[in-house]
Amino acid sequence: MSTENRTKQRPSRDGRARSSHPRASGASSGIGLGTIVRAIGIAIGVFARGAYEVVRDALMTVFTFVERWLVDAKHARYGFAVTRILVGATGLGLLAANFTTRLYTFGSGSAWNGEAAAPRSEFPNIWIFSLFNRIALNDVLFTICYVLLAVLAVLVLVGWRKRFVLPVYFVGWVSFIEMNDLVGDQGDNMYRITLLTLLFTDCASRWSLDARRRRRQRGERRSPNFLRELWNGDALVPAWLTNPVHNLALVTLTAQVSFIYVSGALYKAAGTTWQNGTAIYAPLQTQRFGPWPELNELVVAWPPVLAALAWGSILLQLSFPFMLLRRPTRIIALVGICGFHVGIAVLMGLPWFSLAMIAVDAVFVRDSTWRGFGERLKRAWQEGRARAAGAPATRDAAPGDADQPPELENVEHPDPDDLDDDPAADELDERRARDEFDGDEFADEDPAEGDPDEGGPERAGSGAERPVTSGGGNRGSRS
Repeated sequence: MSTENRTKQRPSRDGRARSSHPRASGASSGIGLGTIVRAIGIAIGVFARGAYEVVRDALMTVFTFVERWLVDAKHARYGFAVTRILVGATGLGLLAANFTTRLYTFGSGSAWNGEAAAPRSEFPNIWIFSLFNRIALNDVLFTICYVLLAVLAVLVLVGWRKRFVLPVYFVGWVSFIEMNDLVGDQGDNMYRITLLTLLFTDCASRWSLDARRRRRQRGERRSPNFLRELWNGDALVPAWLTNPVHNLALVTLTAQVSFIYVSGALYKAAGTTWQNGTAIYAPLQTQRFGPWPELNELVVAWPPVLAALAWGSILLQLSFPFMLLRRPTRIIALVGICGFHVGIAVLMGLPWFSLAMIAVDAVFVRDSTWRGFGERLKRAWQEGRARAAGAPATRDAAPGDADQPPELENVEHPDPDDLDDDPAADELDERRARDEFDGDEFADEDPAEGDPDEGGPERAGSGAERPVTSGGGNRGSRS
């Protein structure tokens, strides 16, 4: 038999001839298809595994960042301090402005509206907020409580015993402001929400009498008396519990402000007068909301300005939460929104509403910016006092070189009145924060991660105070 015939046919074990030609072999075709299926399965498995690892790593990165941001340190301490100061100033200003008409607006003189007998608000029906409603018809008691509420506003402003004063002020203010719904505005709601949020923050750790007292007590042995520690404002729980509460309050306030601005922008955008750019004209022509009619007339004299203001306010409010994410846009957003509120205060005669909203927006300014502002303000104050006393100003050196008065020039220990941390350490923390989040977080990580008043260790794990050189050495700035 020839080679060709042997190739075409080969006897099988059962005696039947079979073809060995590749095209005639179904088994060979089956093996090729299975190989393709297995290859596709392996490729899908590799892709799925890679995708799982990428998603897992991304989630772990986000979780780690959120955990560190919440737990490591309190953020926006200076921002919350400014918010506390402006909140106190707002309450004090409103009470002072209405003092001569307090009885007619809130007291016995307003009984004609029926609020004293049947309050429209639900708050006076809650016993803890019913104080002013109960004494509304007693002019003497009402005036006494009115003055005490103003005193509490001053104590909130200066940050004295925040742990006790702020809750009492919150209860007293809600009880007072809900007496007459006819004279309220939406600023009252935001003011109340801000006060409630401040209860969960360490808003008195900067620029306050509490911070001054803590500095003076640093290094002293803590009292074993619980009530004494409570009164002094000492830490009763560890920092890893208080830090998340403080930072979550910041997140809550940010969300609340974002909801207010975005919902207001959407509501405006749905109105016909806002769409055609004439919505601002009518309020500026209302005599009730025009403290300076001549200024209002100047603004409404040119229709393109009215249209630009109307449409610009919608765009600004709608994009405000997103503009906070990056520092350049955040600066534009904060300048624009503060100008927006200043315009409302001046043109519509609503200063306390505007000041309350600006107080909330203060938390979005970075701590490094507020520290720099405080240092410049302090230098200006010192130079002004030096000129008034006839002494030459000594602030030409680098920041921190002449922070201390002459009588403390050679002191080798930190000044107990110092309310701020070491600028060098602040700069180190800011650089680390920039490395972690590209320098564009809402508020820089605060340098006092381990303040003794929080029960934590000092920076770098050392309980010793930072050395301060005498003479021309660099010192921590004082506020």
